[in-house]
Amino acid sequence: MTRKKADELVFLPLGGAGEIGMNLNLYGYGLPDQYRWIMVDLGVTFGDGFPPGVDVIMPDPGYIVERRERLDALVLTHAHEDHLGAVPYLWERLRCPIYATPFTVSILKRKLHEAGLLDEVPIHEIELSGRFSIGEFDLELITLTHSIPEPNAIAIRTPVGTVMHTGDWKLDPGPVIGEVTDEAALRRVGDDGVLAIVCDSTNVFQPGTSGSEEDLLSSLQDIISKCTQRVLVTCFASNVARLETIAKAAQANGRDVVLAGRSLKRFVEAARENGYLRDVPAFLDEEDAGYLPEDRCLIICTGSQGEPRAALSRIASGDHPRVSISQGDTVICSSKIIPGNEIPISRVHNELARRKIDVITEDEAFVHVSGHPNRDELVQMYDYIRPQVSIPVHGETRHLHEHAKLAKTCQVRTVHVPENGSLIRLGPGESGIVDSVPSGRLMLEGNRVVPIDGSLMRSRQRALYNGVVTVSITLDSNGKFLADPLISTVGLLEDEDKDFDLMIPDIAEAAVKRLPLKERRDDASVHEAVRIAVRRAFRETLKKKPVTMVHVSRVNKKIE
Repeated sequence: MTRKKADELVFLPLGGAGEIGMNLNLYGYGLPDQYRWIMVDLGVTFGDGFPPGVDVIMPDPGYIVERRERLDALVLTHAHEDHLGAVPYLWERLRCPIYATPFTVSILKRKLHEAGLLDEVPIHEIELSGRFSIGEFDLELITLTHSIPEPNAIAIRTPVGTVMHTGDWKLDPGPVIGEVTDEAALRRVGDDGVLAIVCDSTNVFQPGTSGSEEDLLSSLQDIISKCTQRVLVTCFASNVARLETIAKAAQANGRDVVLAGRSLKRFVEAARENGYLRDVPAFLDEEDAGYLPEDRCLIICTGSQGEPRAALSRIASGDHPRVSISQGDTVICSSKIIPGNEIPISRVHNELARRKIDVITEDEAFVHVSGHPNRDELVQMYDYIRPQVSIPVHGETRHLHEHAKLAKTCQVRTVHVPENGSLIRLGPGESGIVDSVPSGRLMLEGNRVVPIDGSLMRSRQRALYNGVVTVSITLDSNGKFLADPLISTVGLLEDEDKDFDLMIPDIAEAAVKRLPLKERRDDASVHEAVRIAVRRAFRETLKKKPVTMVHVSRVNKKIE
């Protein structure tokens, strides 16, 4: 007797599992191969110099794009770049409605306007703690705290069971901006029974709690009081509560506050639109920085992660058109180092030190509290929710495995550690990883979104590591040279290689002359013979295998 198939609930991460950033989570419900899907978050991460020339990297949604007629919605937990930053680049491939709370909608609309998509994307604004349905999915937003206004967990109810998707969160009793965590709602969901929790793993190695935003004010106020010249504070533009804290600390020390960085202005505008920053005076523009006395000036700038085009990097290198610093100024780094960003951050800090700028990080003083839960907060969340299954996400592989161990100590019966592409069947019945689907990364290359492992990037990396040589030859119809070959190289030769450089045209010419007459008349044969000969010469002489390009031109009329 054939067993009748039953509707299933599945979870599928295509980004954010085994990495921090690029979150893309899918929930499917229905019969196998006929699931209706919702997507939770669609984010980016930022390039660290590798691959070269790439600033924005995002998950490849190809699997769900092929099934987009069954993708019913994208739900955004909050407005951080690693949760919504890919929407302007990928929405046209998905073409589904988007659900988010008011502050997140404000940020999203600005991004869609810049991309020329604002009038195309159907956006549903959901009130805080709102509850709504999408097909068989009944979703309830639960207010948490994080380093941005309006972070939400989502209780996703289905006929098979409830999933608690936490998004990014912490338990902050004094978040400065927004409401405290709705612990009553978390307990209520837990009491009703939770099949699975999909949970943030960022700070799983950190003991205790992450600390409260409101505790920072007195520390920053004291640090700034000891500074006699300009003060720069770098933080995440999205951390609106931190902007308020810094502004109050500056005000207490008689300093005016300048914003340096376009994203800061975008978040301040969105915050004020939604009733935040009401007690903070208007910030000054970059153009005003040069007119303020040094001891009255505090500049909040972007670039806490060493991003080369952000304000702090440009200020540190003396390349910023409107903001400058000098010996004796102070830079306060009011942010965490995201794993993977250590090298670019160190590069900026060393440049500041070279210019005799004082740099204060969280290693030297109390200048930052994290927006993610430490171990005690994770234990508290498990005490609220009491799930049958734990799925750690939002962390590198080592974070996910440590989170899995912690969940076991919290009496969670089953833990699944996913990779991007892991299709996890949550129910009914026993849960488990049942399949692996294609996943990958895309990159923003100029104004195009292309595969990070595609031919464009492969050729760029070969050129970066091996250099480029270009050979241009002009022949008549019988393969006779009408001019000497022209050679150009990039990233291969030093001045002392001049003798070898002069040999290359002879090597190219000899390769053609060795060919039989029939092959000298064939451009493809000439091209390949020259390419092989020139590349071999570089390999034997310089131990390099350059990208070798050959251009063959034919002129029927002989040149006298």
